[in-house]
Amino acid sequence: MTEKNWPLYEVFLRPRNGLAHKHVGSLHASDDEMALANARDLYTRRGDVDSIWVVPSRAIIASDPADKDMLLEPSSAERKPYRHPTFYDIPDEVGHM
Repeated sequence: MTEKNWPLYEVFLRPRNGLAHKHVGSLHASDDEMALANARDLYTRRGDVDSIWVVPSRAIIASDPADKDMLLEPSSAERKPYRHPTFYDIPDEVGHM
């Protein structure tokens, strides 16, 4: 396999335990192990990294921005009342939630 044909990987880093992984870039590698090693070398120079994820780009499924309104429309209480706890009685001793 030539370098031209190496698969593309997406790199995600988590700076500390408890935080979310964030996409930091992409790289090409011949296999998963090389992708992880290259991600470490390229994206962790400043330290402060707790975890690295490398994911083959072909494995990521993304929504189409044209479908945003239909796919990501916020749910309303009228359409999906079970998603909103407006019909629960909260006892006074619970306090402010």
